[in-house]
Amino acid sequence: QVQLVESGGGLVQAGGSLKLSCAASGGTFSNYAMGWFRQAPGKAREFVAVIRWSSDVIYYADSVRGRFTISRDNAKNTLYLQMDNLKPEDTAVYYCAAKSGLVSRTEANFGSWGQGTQVTVSS
Repeated sequence: QVQLVESGGGLVQAGGSLKLSCAASGGTFSNYAMGWFRQAPGKAREFVAVIRWSSDVIYYADSVRGRFTISRDNAKNTLYLQMDNLKPEDTAVYYCAAKSGLVSRTEANFGSWGQGTQVTVSS
């Protein structure tokens, strides 16, 4: 299975931006659809965005569409999440995840997970 390590989280004011990265190793990165999920305190983990191995299929949660951009660089084995116009409700631990085959919005379909990176948005 592929191993995943997220980075780029931090503290930012509302309206600001952050870019998360997810470095993959131990597998063929271009074989996987990649997703971002997040978990806020006291809440279940939720889908944020997913991208197909070829970057030609992308889905976003309604809550982030138009503000977040998912992308990947298969040559660098890295997944990204550009987050703009951040809101306090975006505060959460953000996880990247990998699955073989088709893209999915369902957490249970992803077999590999990173450890997460904290994003805190102050008002």
